[in-house]
Parts: sequence; C-alpha cells; structure tokens
Amino acid sequence: MTADAHPAADETSVVGPPVPCGSPGDESPGDEAVVRPALPALVEAILMVAENPVPVTEIAVSLDVPAADVERVIAGLARDYIAQGRGFSLRDIGGGWRFYTSEECAPWVERFVLAGQNPKLSQAALETLAVVAYQQPVSRGRISAVRGVSADGVIRTLTTRRLVEEAGTDPETGATLYRTTDYFLERMGLRHLDELPPLAPLLPDIADVDDIVGS
Repeated sequence: MTADAHPAADETSVVGPPVPCGSPGDESPGDEAVVRPALPALVEAILMVAENPVPVTEIAVSLDVPAADVERVIAGLARDYIAQGRGFSLRDIGGGWRFYTSEECAPWVERFVLAGQNPKLSQAALETLAVVAYQQPVSRGRISAVRGVSADGVIRTLTTRRLVEEAGTDPETGATLYRTTDYFLERMGLRHLDELPPLAPLLPDIADVDDIVGS
C-alpha cells in the first residue's frame, strides 16, 4: 500500500455512497420481478469488489450497456467523490478503473493498517520475500508452489509494508505478478538487485515450479 495511490484496506475496494435504484420499468435480466438498479449504482458495485483495475469495456459488456455510457458515469462519479471530499477516489490506472484511498487520507490509513503489527517480518514473510526477490516477477501461484502453502495473506502483508508491489500480469495465465520495491532495496541497503547475496541457486528454478503448479 503506497502513500499516494494505494487500494483500500486489505486490497478490497471502498464502498461508495448509496445510489438510488432505477425506475420500476428497468428490470434485471432473468427476473422480471426485480428492479434493475441505476447504472451509477451498478458501476459502483462492480468497482467495489474489483481486485484489479477494470476496463470500461469489461463493465459495459457485463452490464449490456454502451461503453460511452459507462465512461460518462465513471467520470461523473470521480468528479462527485472529489467535490464531496470523500476518503477515496476513482482512478484510471493500469488500463482500468478502481477505487483508491485518497492521497490526503493515506497516512492515517497506513497507520490504521499497521497498528499493532509486529515490526519484524515473520518467517513466512521472509521466505516469501526471498522468493519474490530472486524469482521476480513472480505470481502468487508460483510463490505458493515454492513454499508449499498459500501466499495470499503474506503477499498482502509485504504489499502493505511496501516491500512488494504488483508488476503487471503473466501474458500466458493472466495472473498478477509481483516484484520487490525501491523501499525493499533501501531497507536491505542495496543499490540494485544485482547486489543480492547469491542465494538464487538454492531456490527451485521457474521450470521446476511450473512442473509443480501443473501437477
């Protein structure tokens, strides 16, 4: 979680203000008795649960509406959140839209997230950080294969500590990739990754990990 543009706590999106539902004649697909909410409410609901930035076209297809209408709604919501001084904002980052904590609130959000946490990393976090450092960019699936346990919670911790960040997606699987940050180098006292100790040979090769994942 970064100080200037980080997702809401624990990588989940922030709930926006309530939006009135649509007219009684605007029914949802598959159930004529259910009223379809207004487009702004639907767009907010989708972005609220998005784990990654969502392209306008993807939202438009899922709601069966023109992409231009979705663009107009998102632009309006983004303006409203800024005008209202909300604690979150909509940003077009990484080819899609997502809720992010506002820059003004970032220091207090970080204080809340880090409150009560042990300043020292756990053994699991250190192991995961080592895998990322030597195999980066690497997906959570590959990290889990190396360690033999799920890496989801540990990745969230390392991201919160600003030691790890997203580095795009795998072109073959679409999985989110992770890499170490400049802050990681700063904490390790390194100028660049080439100065890491020669521990990489002790970790499984990417090919070996692929065999484990595919098995």
